[in-house]
Amino acid sequence: MAACTTDIARAVACRDGTAAAHLKVISVFSIFATSMVGVSLPVMLARYFQGKSLYDMAILVIKCFAAGVILATSLVHVLPDAFAALSDCNVASRHPWKDFPFAGLVTLAGALVALLVDAAASSHVEHAHYAAVETEEKEGGGEWRMELVGGGGDGGELERVEELMRLKQRLVSQVLEIGIIFHSVIIGVTLGMSQNICTIRPLVAALAFHQIFEGMGLGGCIAQAGFSFGTTAYMCFMFSVTTPMGIILGMVLFSVTGYDDSSPNALIMEGLLGSVSSGILIYMALVDLIAADFFHNKLMNSNPLLKKVSFIALTLGSATMSVLALWA
Repeated sequence: MAACTTDIARAVACRDGTAAAHLKVISVFSIFATSMVGVSLPVMLARYFQGKSLYDMAILVIKCFAAGVILATSLVHVLPDAFAALSDCNVASRHPWKDFPFAGLVTLAGALVALLVDAAASSHVEHAHYAAVETEEKEGGGEWRMELVGGGGDGGELERVEELMRLKQRLVSQVLEIGIIFHSVIIGVTLGMSQNICTIRPLVAALAFHQIFEGMGLGGCIAQAGFSFGTTAYMCFMFSVTTPMGIILGMVLFSVTGYDDSSPNALIMEGLLGSVSSGILIYMALVDLIAADFFHNKLMNSNPLLKKVSFIALTLGSATMSVLALWA
């Protein structure tokens, strides 16, 4: 019972609608700017330095740092918040929320859904790619065959494998952006509906750093995927504008409905959406970023020093994002 007791005096002092509105307006512009800086940095590096000897190694280290940020975001920020929302006294006293750890279950479901989408899309891309190769070779009068890359493989086969890897990288970038955008909308709406200035102040600062690091991870994937300029600009803009738009949406919803962000229904929605987002981000960080680079990246596997530097970058990214949990 003591755990459910709230410091009423402090809660009243922290709830200031006018001050909260001013902070949220500032947050819209500051978070948009930091998001744009984070996601654009790897893309700009690619435009100016791609083909240079150190570029591929630099972008790989940046990706590993940002993968640590994304993993820590899901495990240290999003998932604990989801558990906290669904274990709040106003929710945990109800059926069925008090009977089962739904935050963990929904996180598991989010990871499995991400796996299903990733596997289905990868299968579709590979099938379409090899079907196109088969058609081209038949039209050229040659007999269609698949050869292993290596001793008996030729340059054309190697180019096809590299093209397939680029298609896979594009798929990873798109699925990762979906997971990040989903998470960003939740954060933005939650912040936009909050009237607690004691929560908003540190959250805005933490989100600014969060968006820089998370944007670097997404920007690294986008840069490696080799999208057209229009697609790259669109993906960068969508990442940058999602959290600010979520904040504006939260402000509008609060002004129209007066919805209390601490009500049981709001907490349940926040917990469930946060859990799904956490599952998606955990899967993407571990499978499509960390595992893909540490186990299937030729550049890293051929350079032991680069692998060590990348692991240090991964650890630093995780630690940096974890430290931010002290404030938000």
